[in-house]
Amino acid sequence: MYELILSFSQRKPKYSATRRLHLKSKLLKRAASMLVTESEEKKQEKVRVVNESYPPLKLSGLSVEELQNLCKDLHRKIDVVDEVRYDMEVKVVKNDTEIQMLSQKMAGLKGAKRPNLKRVKKTTEDMLGACSDSSKLMKADFKAKLKTVKKEEEKKEEVTDWRKNVEAMSGMEGRKKLFNAGK
Repeated sequence: MYELILSFSQRKPKYSATRRLHLKSKLLKRAASMLVTESEEKKQEKVRVVNESYPPLKLSGLSVEELQNLCKDLHRKIDVVDEVRYDMEVKVVKNDTEIQMLSQKMAGLKGAKRPNLKRVKKTTEDMLGACSDSSKLMKADFKAKLKTVKKEEEKKEEVTDWRKNVEAMSGMEGRKKLFNAGK
């Protein structure tokens, strides 16, 4: 069994690296030429279909009334095509919104990703203490190592009656107070 595995791993590749590179370049050239011919065929097919569907207009020898009727017919056809195009655009927008909603639902079903946890370095004493019977004491030590955070109390402005403030600031005395307070 082991000999068989060794024989597979020691086998040489059938083709050398230069030969494989040469074959790869030939395949890429062939694929590029096939793409060019395919695009030319598509262009020719498009031109053929357009010529069959919409033959060229013969405007010579038509009277003014016939030309007006022809223009009206063309405008009607344009309106029909515009209606179809608008309907297709509405369907596309509707499908896009539905796809977005479904993708959001899928993301919601997968659940929130858990953040990567950081490694915590422990000393050998911590590891030994965790294994010993004094694990309760170690937990207390861990809590003692935590930093304490002091909360600053927010300064609250005293709420006064607004009417007194308006009366005090009215007239020239109030303007003088504002002017002096600005300095």
